[in-house]
Amino acid sequence: MESWGFPYKGTVSDRVALVVAELVSNAVRHGRLSGRDFELRATELEHVIRVEVSDTRGEKRPSVRTETGGEGGYGMCLVGALASAWGVSDRSVGKTVWAEISKREEG
Repeated sequence: MESWGFPYKGTVSDRVALVVAELVSNAVRHGRLSGRDFELRATELEHVIRVEVSDTRGEKRPSVRTETGGEGGYGMCLVGALASAWGVSDRSVGKTVWAEISKREEG
């Protein structure tokens, strides 16, 4: 992130780090098949940093938990709060969950 002009521990790099952590943990927990890994890609676009995590489980889609109580299941709420947009794209094998984080520093 620093090579793109976003300092470590800055607002943008912290947002990207949290989104990456959530999407990767979801891919490991819900999207892996034995012997298959996931792929992480981050791309700097004009106004956003786009994070993409691809895995092999196309039938396991992320969702935003709406009911309260219980432990866990709120990660996509966090992604939704930190990202300007997020979604899921199908692949020939599996899916890609993507999120776009604004490059603006204000919180």
